[in-house]
Amino acid sequence: MSAAGAGSDLGPLRLPQVRLVLAVSLDGRLAPPEGGAAQLGGAGDRRALEEALAWADGCLIGAQTLRLHGSTCLIRQADLLERRRLQGRPPQPWALAVSRSGWLDPQLPFFHQPVRRALVAPAGASSSPPLGFERLWTLPPDAEPLAGSAAEANPPQAGSRGWPGLLAALAAEGMDRLLLLGGARLAASLLALDLVDGLQLTLVPRLLGGAHSWLPLAPLPAAGRWQLEESRPLGQGELLVRYGRPNGGTGSAPGAGTGP
Repeated sequence: MSAAGAGSDLGPLRLPQVRLVLAVSLDGRLAPPEGGAAQLGGAGDRRALEEALAWADGCLIGAQTLRLHGSTCLIRQADLLERRRLQGRPPQPWALAVSRSGWLDPQLPFFHQPVRRALVAPAGASSSPPLGFERLWTLPPDAEPLAGSAAEANPPQAGSRGWPGLLAALAAEGMDRLLLLGGARLAASLLALDLVDGLQLTLVPRLLGGAHSWLPLAPLPAAGRWQLEESRPLGQGELLVRYGRPNGGTGSAPGAGTGP
């Protein structure tokens, strides 16, 4: 597949499939007005999340989200772990922490979780993988604002080559299926670049109000319609909806599939 807007000098890029996975309130909020770590979603949402993790080769997660939660999500269900074992895959997908500064507190529980960790940071943030990380993936300068607070004031342009190039490098190393676990600024950045192929949202029967929407207020480009692929109740009044791009999206790596 080719990356739309990746730049003709790069030629066609083979990108991974990227699925955004979130639990949100009925009014589209991730957290209560006072902020803090989101505590949305029950047992059914947890199962749906682990199914998505079992599908994935890697998970992109913003540094601020990691700081708030302290850790990333893990597959714990025995049947899903067994599925990955039979597929010849590691128990957990890669955890790819996205940080403008390249620094995360080494005391976070994240660094004690049984996952392979990689840092995604702008050029110059770090010259080698920091302690606790196995790999360092560098974003070119035109992608630097994407994981930071400047994303709303300076939304990325469709011609930005940083993220398409980085995603192509991940796909070249076998990461054909990526989950995007937040935060909102990182999600908005990749949506603005038309690099997200799937949306998996759990609607939680709560109204929270406040400013913590699952997308910032910055406008997104018109990138076509989304097609409903699945909807199912998860119990406790929660509803899972999963949408994909009608044409397979910009990141349909060969054999990536859409399930579960």
